[in-house]
Amino acid sequence: MKVKRTQVGIIGAGPAGLTLARLLFESGISTVILEAKDREYVENRIRAGVLEKGSVELLGRAKSDARLQSNAQIHKGIEISLNGDRCRVNLEKLSGGKHVTVYGQTEITIDLIEVHTKLGGEIIFEASNVIPRDFETKTPVIQYESNGDLTELQCDFIAGCDGFHGISRSSIPPSKLKFFERVYPYSWLGILAEAPPPSKELIYASHERGFALYSMRPPTRSRLYLQCENNTTLDHWPDEVIWNELRCRLGVKDAHLIQEGEIIEKGVTPMRSFVTEPMQYGNLFLAGDAAHIVPPTGAKGLNLALSDIFYLSNAFTSFYDTGSTKELKSYSKTALSRIWKTERFSWWMTSMLHKASETDNFEDRIRLAELDYLLSSEAALSSLAENYTGLPY
Repeated sequence: MKVKRTQVGIIGAGPAGLTLARLLFESGISTVILEAKDREYVENRIRAGVLEKGSVELLGRAKSDARLQSNAQIHKGIEISLNGDRCRVNLEKLSGGKHVTVYGQTEITIDLIEVHTKLGGEIIFEASNVIPRDFETKTPVIQYESNGDLTELQCDFIAGCDGFHGISRSSIPPSKLKFFERVYPYSWLGILAEAPPPSKELIYASHERGFALYSMRPPTRSRLYLQCENNTTLDHWPDEVIWNELRCRLGVKDAHLIQEGEIIEKGVTPMRSFVTEPMQYGNLFLAGDAAHIVPPTGAKGLNLALSDIFYLSNAFTSFYDTGSTKELKSYSKTALSRIWKTERFSWWMTSMLHKASETDNFEDRIRLAELDYLLSSEAALSSLAENYTGLPY
């Protein structure tokens, strides 16, 4: 068995693990990232692309924002449509000058990998049989196989950034964790199409036939979503039906804004809220989807992962600079305070914008009243804007 040594072993080369590695590298702290998939797969995953100010600043600290600064779109507002009647929410005015930045997670991942490898950072792709162990001790180890070799990576700490289905969280004894979960009674059908989007800003549409989201990735492509049933298969949604439903949910007045194009990606995304407490056990620390999931309605998944990395990178840096474990010990409590506020916002937006069960007319009337109140109250819109553009770290 081969033996390697690093200070922080990182499991997972998504934006959370990559950003952590970049920040620690800039602070002179050694890391090794272990990723189960190959580089091509990792760099082609299509995910979210709406960034809070704090996320953009963190990518700047990671020296991985050159293309973002050149190519990203600044969105100062969003639109909310209720059965075809559209209302623009001026995020910048209502939040005290903040906005969101639209730049695809795929591009963020490409940027982080390119910068990190160019500067000498180590990422081991196609690492198999990854097993974190001994993290209850001061000498944790990650065992893995690569190119047929079995290797033991000795480290001071392990960062589990390997997603909801990864090995990190499941390696912690179940008795040491509590799980909080809400599974929603609907899913999203998502498409990526070679067609211009119907608006320069995102449109969140609540319609009697169900929710729809109209966005872009990049500005020449449309990233479009439709609320659908949980048991939906792609066979239920031929292209013609998708385009017709998108026009319907945008509303009669604006249906002409939908321009058809080649659909280059199609998939169904289940909706879930999930939180793990605590987010650390011994010297194993969880971050991103390994610790929590939000429904995608409020565009918070990537941003929440990066806020974890803000706290975790600062804690590691503080330890190596001063020897203090104070921030490491409080990482979970600190991160969870912001996580639960963001979970609340994502749950609220999801519940308000999606059509409730056909059999629950009371719930549906309540959500419509909530939407009506939101669109008629500057105070309510200010709260939406504050949360949508991002709570402070």
